[in-house]
Amino acid sequence: MKSSKSTKVLIIVLVIVFILSVISLFYGDYLAANFDVIGIRIAVLIVAFASFGASTAFSLMVYVHNKTVSKINDDSNYRAELFRELQFAANNYSTIEFNDRALIYSESPRYVPRFYSKESPSFHMMQEGLDLNEELMFYSMRIPFKVVEGKTAGSILLSNIKFERDLEVFKFKPLEHEEETQGYILYNEQTKRNNVIINLVFNKNSNFFKEDILNPFSKIKISISVVSILGVTIKGISELYFTNPTQIEGVGLHTYKINSSNFRLTKQPFIEHLDYNEYI
Repeated sequence: MKSSKSTKVLIIVLVIVFILSVISLFYGDYLAANFDVIGIRIAVLIVAFASFGASTAFSLMVYVHNKTVSKINDDSNYRAELFRELQFAANNYSTIEFNDRALIYSESPRYVPRFYSKESPSFHMMQEGLDLNEELMFYSMRIPFKVVEGKTAGSILLSNIKFERDLEVFKFKPLEHEEETQGYILYNEQTKRNNVIINLVFNKNSNFFKEDILNPFSKIKISISVVSILGVTIKGISELYFTNPTQIEGVGLHTYKINSSNFRLTKQPFIEHLDYNEYI
């Protein structure tokens, strides 16, 4: 818009100068007779300025043309790069499915200090309304998963977990300084399956979980981001259903058999910058 206005102003000025130049040429004798040599000099000056204006206008047109061509090339390169990224993302994402059974058990005391040191990622999720001044309980949830489509999963991030029991909802979220919490991915050599592990923190007086009784959750809803080993991320919600919710296996180990599950995609595959140094 600004370039268009400048071009119009330049054209108007050049037209005015051209008209003055023509008038000066036709009335050169009059100027010479009345203003002596100064009149001729004025006429020559106007003609020279008109010549300079013409060359300036030509240079401006060349500049505008080159700028337009450069912008078209940049736009074409951007579109080509965007197409390549979309094609790469469409071919290298990872979709997972939780299966078999979910296990809930006491967290190893070796990892509890991570929560208090506030390292990033913390691998912990807190119950909504957690009071840090009250006594805390630390439990781990482990769920086997398999890749149903795409590449191998490089990492799994969790942003929200909801447990439902008797129409009561228990929500867990990452620490305040985090939007997502990194989950452990461990491969079981015996079962030949991958497992994702996340640690849950809640107050001892919470109704969420009691180790010595059955805790019949009917559904678990997990908001996750799955990053493939090639750096393509998808976001979705995984829902796990339990018709015969829980049984206690041994001391402190609670088993939830997954009878059905579904996964809903909430964001299309996209490429993001990978920086695993913070996870080491």
